[in-house]
Amino acid sequence: MAHGGLLAGFIANRIFYLGASLPQFKIEIVVLVVFVLFIVLGPLLLFASQLAEVKRRGNREYGTLAERYVREFDAKWLRGGAPADEPLVGSGDIQSLADLNNSFEVVLSMRIVPVTREAILRLVVATLVPIVPLALTMMPLEELLKKLLGIVF
Repeated sequence: MAHGGLLAGFIANRIFYLGASLPQFKIEIVVLVVFVLFIVLGPLLLFASQLAEVKRRGNREYGTLAERYVREFDAKWLRGGAPADEPLVGSGDIQSLADLNNSFEVVLSMRIVPVTREAILRLVVATLVPIVPLALTMMPLEELLKKLLGIVF
């Protein structure tokens, strides 16, 4: 937000005292947003290769474990390998299978890049918030509100 405030001040000075208009600063605004994204999120990208390796190893190890467990579950409960006196209802095998599935889902849902779209969007919005009021230099507030209400309703 601070970087956006600095740029907003620079742009406002040019608009109010030198007669510039907001659309003339599109490139500066885009460069600032890219710069802030790179500065804030760039260091996290250093962990991408390590996270990719951990995900591959986790998929391999948990996949092997899950495959073995499912085969044994299949042999026991679907192919008639369970003792006749052991009931399916209340068996710990089903809960264990569900727990294994939850563990495997954690590995599958791991991201290689520890950044979400929501985090990027929040950062972009926080950077642009100080610049938004400068849109009022292009049209009066009343006209802007009429257009917004026209779009909404």
